[in-house]
Amino acid sequence: MKQGSLSEYFQGVAAKRLTEVEANVLRSNQHEFNGVRALREMLGEPNQRVPYPSKMMYLSDSEPEPIVEDALLTWYDARQKAREERGVMRDEYRLYFPSTSVSANFGAGDVLVIAHCQDGSLLLIVAKSGSSVGQQIEWLFGVDTSGVRYVLRSENDFDKQQLSFASRVILETIGLDPGWLDDSHLDEMINLFGESFPTTLQFSAFSRSKCMSVDTLADPDHALMAWMEKEEQLFRALENHIVSKRLKEGFLSGDGKPDVDSFISYSLSVQNRRKSRVGLTLENHLEHIFKANLLRHSRTARTENRSKPDFLFPSQNSYLDLSFDSQRLIMLGVKSTCKDRWRQVLTEADRVEHKHLLTLEAPISTHQLYEMRAKKLALVVPSNLHDAYPKSDRGYLISLAQFIQEVQTSQNGL
Repeated sequence: MKQGSLSEYFQGVAAKRLTEVEANVLRSNQHEFNGVRALREMLGEPNQRVPYPSKMMYLSDSEPEPIVEDALLTWYDARQKAREERGVMRDEYRLYFPSTSVSANFGAGDVLVIAHCQDGSLLLIVAKSGSSVGQQIEWLFGVDTSGVRYVLRSENDFDKQQLSFASRVILETIGLDPGWLDDSHLDEMINLFGESFPTTLQFSAFSRSKCMSVDTLADPDHALMAWMEKEEQLFRALENHIVSKRLKEGFLSGDGKPDVDSFISYSLSVQNRRKSRVGLTLENHLEHIFKANLLRHSRTARTENRSKPDFLFPSQNSYLDLSFDSQRLIMLGVKSTCKDRWRQVLTEADRVEHKHLLTLEAPISTHQLYEMRAKKLALVVPSNLHDAYPKSDRGYLISLAQFIQEVQTSQNGL
């Protein structure tokens, strides 16, 4: 097990795609995976039933959160009794799982990953066929499920796989601690911000100050990713400090009884803060890069139907001036993750025929990339994340540096 690698979490994984027959059988009463060679290599060949505390999970692009259930999976030899009683010289290992809301969603072509975790439990992940999240799961574990057999990855394989920003985001998606926390600047943050959260603008500026080696002009792609990762690490440290302190105080009503509603309200506020700040953080750092590159722009400008595109180039006034050449207008939508929300960008600036969307989600499914191109939407992805995409899709991606060059060209002579 190597720190900072996928082996911190997993001893091994076996992955494949569900066939039509498997999906139909698994949705019915026969809740078992056949114990093929790959599963035997990962789980061994015990002479007794082995129960595995497990988490089952179904992922799709259409749902904001995965469907998750705890379950007890059992690894056993279905022929053991016959071998012991009648001398049958064969074995037949199977992995049994109970009927759950997760298994009810299994479909042909879905990506199946059975992961053996370092704590001895199993994590069973099924991702919808053709989904972006399915490609992300394959990329995270380094598996190609286009064949008919299981693909096996061992702990030694994972030792060589250092965690990146993209892989940590996916780990968090499947409910694992991505190891963001960096408390080396905690005392400084408390002295500067006190026992409360600063504004996102303040915190973004503080995070950039801790990445002095990046060059905003020479490599904006690297700068953006370095700032995003650093801010996530620092925020988690400050959040851990503030939330831990509040939890120690407890949640009691005036009569000294536990106040469940107060606790739930506080918990929701913590979750909502995590979700809302990431998008603002990304916009903050992008605006800093645009200013450093002297790009004229308007942030959250207003266009038709009160739409608010994240960035308009060169300005809102230019957009509203119908005499201004629409070919020199550029719109950039910003979404840290896309899911199906990328279509919102299409209606935010009618005068801009070819729109741009920047995201940190990697990879996005080939199907969605094709649909984006059909809708005249160019995808801007920091170059650090391009390797997460299949080689056949990378030619359709635009780096942040390339986008900046495109804007600079459009603003020549203004």
